[in-house]
Amino acid sequence: MAQTAVAEFEKVSKEYPAGLLRRHVRRAVADVSFRIEAGEVFGLVGPNRAGKTTLVKILLSLCRPTRGRVSRFGRPVADRASLARVGYVHEKPAFPRYLTAAGLLEYYGALALVPYEAVLRRVPQLLELVGLADRAGEPIARFSKGMVQRLGVAQALINDPDLLVLDEPNEGLDLTGRRLVADIVRQQRQRGRTTLLVSHVLPEVEQLCDRLAVLVEGRLVYAGPVAALKHDPRTGTERSLEQALQELYENLPP
Repeated sequence: MAQTAVAEFEKVSKEYPAGLLRRHVRRAVADVSFRIEAGEVFGLVGPNRAGKTTLVKILLSLCRPTRGRVSRFGRPVADRASLARVGYVHEKPAFPRYLTAAGLLEYYGALALVPYEAVLRRVPQLLELVGLADRAGEPIARFSKGMVQRLGVAQALINDPDLLVLDEPNEGLDLTGRRLVADIVRQQRQRGRTTLLVSHVLPEVEQLCDRLAVLVEGRLVYAGPVAALKHDPRTGTERSLEQALQELYENLPP
């Protein structure tokens, strides 16, 4: 019996009405199918406007597919109860600026239905993890862009998620912050947890991801192991992920 996927997209399409009278259709994704398995780091890559954010929104129940089926932990994404098992880092997190770092984590812990005693234990641990322990009582209004991004990572971990969704998590982070995110992703894998990494930073995807899906103009053009995509069948050698993607894009049918 096949193991239940952490997330599964089956022939998913998303279309939006467009034009002055909304008589036209803009296609965001078309007939996309892939699975994200438990315990893996799965990458989602592609050029701008490829449909990556649309798929993330569907997975997080922020919008509905026009056609197709999407499941989260074996249940339809319309079942929002399973969202308590998900952590999400937005590329540009926007938090109430009057809250303190600790207060924000307590607030999100309550939203994720984490028991209050567990939240009180996890808040100082997470602030220490992301290098903000000495700023726990400061309002977010005083934080730099990189500090807000670090706080966003801590917020995504407050519920100890089974699925961690990272949408361009290194936006605004320095080298130390980027290493921190990479270490967290590796720790998630070691614990048998799952990570979905959406990124334009291909060395990061190459280094961290087990498998990936490649989108171009809303179409899925590859889904499988990173190593298989990097393998050059003509020479039998391994190329960089950037080289492999460039060749993939150049050879796509019109």
